[in-house]
Amino acid sequence: MSLSAVVVDDEQLARDELAYLLKSAGDVDVVAQGKNGLEAVSLVKEHNPDLLFLDVQMPGLDGFGVIKKLLDKKVALPKIVFATAFDQYAVKAFEVNAVDYLLKPFDRKRVAQSLQKARAQQETDGLPADKIENLVRMLESQKPQTSKILLKSLGRMLLVDQKDICYASIEDGVISVFTAGQTGMEGQSNCRTLEELLESLDAGLFWRAHRSYLVNINRIREVVPWFKSSYQLRMDDKKQTEIPVSRAQTKRLRQLFGL
Repeated sequence: MSLSAVVVDDEQLARDELAYLLKSAGDVDVVAQGKNGLEAVSLVKEHNPDLLFLDVQMPGLDGFGVIKKLLDKKVALPKIVFATAFDQYAVKAFEVNAVDYLLKPFDRKRVAQSLQKARAQQETDGLPADKIENLVRMLESQKPQTSKILLKSLGRMLLVDQKDICYASIEDGVISVFTAGQTGMEGQSNCRTLEELLESLDAGLFWRAHRSYLVNINRIREVVPWFKSSYQLRMDDKKQTEIPVSRAQTKRLRQLFGL
């Protein structure tokens, strides 16, 4: 019986190569390809594939973030094969958790083995949540921690500390990021959505106060009562920008500051 597959990788050459190897193996129908984590979530929900070939290292929502989001949304997980350029330690983490993986560059024989394994497991349940959580813990323990974000400003590519970011906003599909203080600057993020940007930031530091705004909790200068029991946030940038808090996030604001 033919297997349906979705291939997700942020590099088109890698997607094309893997799709070619899968089609060459026979009895595999690549029903869709995606280039980032958000597309992966949508494609799995739309196509309900038997197999998901998923790149681990993608900007914004990475491979593990995709799995966690699918679990949060209670979407049935397909059989998952992670594609990775990770080192030997990380490969061991995959093996310990009985999760299949492909090392880059892809190998025809190894792809065929993954398909054989998937067919053998087709009648079993999907990947358990505890396996994913254990795998993520093992890998994140050896992942270099970065607190910097890349921004484009006046033709330059700047690395900015997360703690210095005041807030980010989106307008007409462009995400602008503003840093704090009187010497603050504005730059643009490569992320396509605020959700994608939030995935790359410290979840304990940044909050989606409004559908159009992310704020650094430590850079809120003042909470300003607004009409009909709503609030605005006066930020610690040089313009002291006032940012609305959506009604859906008002409860979160009260929890944060004990209002």
